Amino acid sequence: MASLSDHIVSPPRTRVAPLVALGVGAFGIGLTEFVIMGLLPQVAQDLGVSLPQAGLLITGYALGVTFGGPILAIAASRLPQRTVLVLLMAIFTAGNLMCAVSPGFGLVLAARVTTGFAHGTFFGTGSVVAQAIVPPHRKASAIALVFTGLTLATVLGLPFGTWLGQIFGWRATFWAVAGIGALAFVAIACFVPHTAAGAPLKLRQLALFVRPAPLRALAMTAFGYAGVFMVFTYITPLLTGVAGVPEGRVALYLLLFGLGIVGGNLLGGRLADRWPGPAVPIVLAGLAAGLLGLRLGLAVPVLAAPAMLLLGMLAFATLAPLQARMMGQTPQGAETLGSTLNISAFNLGNAIGAWLGGLVLSAGLGLTSLAPLAALLPLAALALALFPRKEAT
Repeated sequence: MASLSDHIVSPPRTRVAPLVALGVGAFGIGLTEFVIMGLLPQVAQDLGVSLPQAGLLITGYALGVTFGGPILAIAASRLPQRTVLVLLMAIFTAGNLMCAVSPGFGLVLAARVTTGFAHGTFFGTGSVVAQAIVPPHRKASAIALVFTGLTLATVLGLPFGTWLGQIFGWRATFWAVAGIGALAFVAIACFVPHTAAGAPLKLRQLALFVRPAPLRALAMTAFGYAGVFMVFTYITPLLTGVAGVPEGRVALYLLLFGLGIVGGNLLGGRLADRWPGPAVPIVLAGLAAGLLGLRLGLAVPVLAAPAMLLLGMLAFATLAPLQARMMGQTPQGAETLGSTLNISAFNLGNAIGAWLGGLVLSAGLGLTSLAPLAALLPLAALALALFPRKEAT
């Protein structure tokens, strides 16, 4: 069976333009995922719901990513990859427009879930397309370039989107995100190369995902990223309550974290290209060290800022290696589904990490225990990465 790279029927004018187009879409998707966190009180007040109820807009989106992405990937498996990407950006743009104009909470929640469907499949399909348009030795770096849009959304888009919503109302932010979606729609249609129609996934291909190797790859992603969000969910009280950072300066520390994730994302891509085998164990061990380093850094105020920068770098250095690892374990002809499943695993890890962090705090162990306990999760993923691979042929 031919791979996607064999189905490219009209190559792009350059290899950079389609990757940038995909990065624009990733920027918009990352922005719509995270910006709601900064606008939640406004949204709750405007829609007449409590803050915990408004929090369902975050949960609903994550569930849309986790479960909707694979379903949509299977449903769209017979379509050309570029067509899928264009349709996903249309869904994304429509979902954000619906958020901007919906008068009630129920419609906004439905729009958020729908937009989450587009998230998982976009990154899954985009990762496959990105790998297909670059030389073999640049595949992981191509994935990292697409994910740069997501990292920039955290660094630049999140504070800007929050500021825009605070000044002009939260709906203005969703209008702006919809505009980014429309721009990505046009860019993908113009610059991503034509691909032949795909083949519908067969039951035997789906059954291959329950083999030990793909399941282990998905578990590594979920465990690794659970450690990140076990801490990041509570990063503001950690900075103010443990490191003694004034509340007005928290944004500066988050900016440092964001700068770290941009560099770490690109570094992880290069690492996976150069040393594809050891890359995953290296980044997982580094992430565990970074979480332990954060605990030490928060105890010494002068070290808090560099600890945040380092953690951001080590956290997002895992993205490309883990994505490439999963795609390497994916059955031929089901690359998009495998890639999308790994995006779902990232988001499942986010939810697990936030939940575990809440359990730790509810048990009275305190904020200082979060980072050391979170480090156990990437260490568990590291153990899976080093586990002997004994599979039936």
